[in-house]
Amino acid sequence: MGKFDKYKIDLKGMQADSAKYEFVLDNLYFAHIDGPEVQKGKVNVTLTVKRTSRAFELSFQTDGIVWVPCDRCLDEMELPISSSDKLMVKFGREYAEEGDNLIVIPEEEGEINVAWFMYEFVALSIPMKHVHAPGKCNKAMTSKLSKHIKTSADEDSDEVFDTGGDEIVIEEEVEEQVDPRWNELKKILDNN
Repeated sequence: MGKFDKYKIDLKGMQADSAKYEFVLDNLYFAHIDGPEVQKGKVNVTLTVKRTSRAFELSFQTDGIVWVPCDRCLDEMELPISSSDKLMVKFGREYAEEGDNLIVIPEEEGEINVAWFMYEFVALSIPMKHVHAPGKCNKAMTSKLSKHIKTSADEDSDEVFDTGGDEIVIEEEVEEQVDPRWNELKKILDNN
């Protein structure tokens, strides 16, 4: 039995017009799937499969917690996730992905493995920015970061670092060195 055999849905052998499946995605699942966004979590997925006249509608309700690195201090943090996603599946001659959420599977196989789709739905429900609440970041990392930032908000800056009350501004060090050949080329433009 393969790692993801329990995530196969037999569409061809469906007796009723709808079926319901329950999955728990745990640390072992995330370790086996080996995706870059999430390595640990506990997520409950309820999958409802409905047969329509020409296809199957798979509705995924995903709720749980994943652990991801904090963008600021790199410590793991709990992140609650919740999403509702749909996937349409129809039979065809060979496997294909058509459009955003339409999958074609070979009719002779008659089944679809939803393990990777569930992982994608979990990964897509994670916000782009994930940081600890103010004051909850790793204190050692925060102190190391504060050594490399300025504390005056008067100067030009691009990014603000929140340490839980004290506003500290990150200074972006950019040295602009111009190749002297450009200056010579600009003289040509000025002469025209």
